[in-house]
Amino acid sequence: MVAPHQFLTSFVIDDLVAVDAGAIGLISPPARQKRIRHVFLSHSHIDHMATLPLFLDNVYDPRSDCVRVYASQAVQDCLRRDVFNDRLWPDLTRMSDPTPFMQFETLHNDQPVQIDDLQITPINVDHVVPCFAFLIQGSDAAAAIVTDTGPTSAVWERVQTAENLGAVFLEASFPNSFQWLADESKHLTPAQFLDEIAKLDRVVPVYAIHLKPDFHDQMVGELMSLELENLEIAQPGREYEINGYA
Repeated sequence: MVAPHQFLTSFVIDDLVAVDAGAIGLISPPARQKRIRHVFLSHSHIDHMATLPLFLDNVYDPRSDCVRVYASQAVQDCLRRDVFNDRLWPDLTRMSDPTPFMQFETLHNDQPVQIDDLQITPINVDHVVPCFAFLIQGSDAAAAIVTDTGPTSAVWERVQTAENLGAVFLEASFPNSFQWLADESKHLTPAQFLDEIAKLDRVVPVYAIHLKPDFHDQMVGELMSLELENLEIAQPGREYEINGYA
C-alpha cells in the first residue's frame, strides 16, 4: 500500500512532461525517468526540486537530446548559485558542453509553452518566493496545478478561460488552527482552500495537494468537512486520467 503522505511534489504528464522535480529522480524503474524530457519548475523550494540533480544524472545520454528545464529566471539563478555549484552538486551547466545534461528555458508569466499537443502556461501565484501555477491544456482536456500559494486571484481568472477544464490540483498545507503559519509562509488552510475553489465559475474535480505530513490526518478531516462533493485528497503514485491524458 502506498503511504498517503505527500512528502515531495512532482506531477508526470503522459510520461513526457514533469511539473516539479521533488520526486522524479526516485521513479523506478529508471527507464520511466528517461521518458521525461521536459521539466517545469514552479519555484525554488527544495520539496519541488529536490531530486532534479539526481534525475538529470540518471537520464543523461550523450547520444540523445538533453532534458529541457523550464523555470523563471529567479529559479535558474538559484539552481546555478545554490545547487549546480560543484559543492552541493557538480555544475551541470558548465559540464553541458559539448553534450549537455540539460538546457534551461525561461518561463514568463502567462506566456504558454507548446510541448507536442500540450500547451503549458505559467501563472504567477502569491508565495514567499516567485512561484508559478500551471495551466495544462491538451486538445480535449485541461487541468490546473496550483501549488504553494496564499490567497490569489490571477490564476483563477486565467483558469476560467480554459475550455474542457477537467481537474484542479490545489494546495492546502496547514490546518485552520495554524492560520498564522499559513499567512507567514503564504500557504492555504482548508478554510482558505474553500474560498479559492469558490472563485471558479464551474464545478470540476478538485484534488487537495501539499498536505503537510505531520498534520495529514487533521487536514483530511478538515478538508472533507467542507462537504465538497467534487473534492478528493490526491494520492501519491496514483494515475489520474483527464479525458485521455494521464
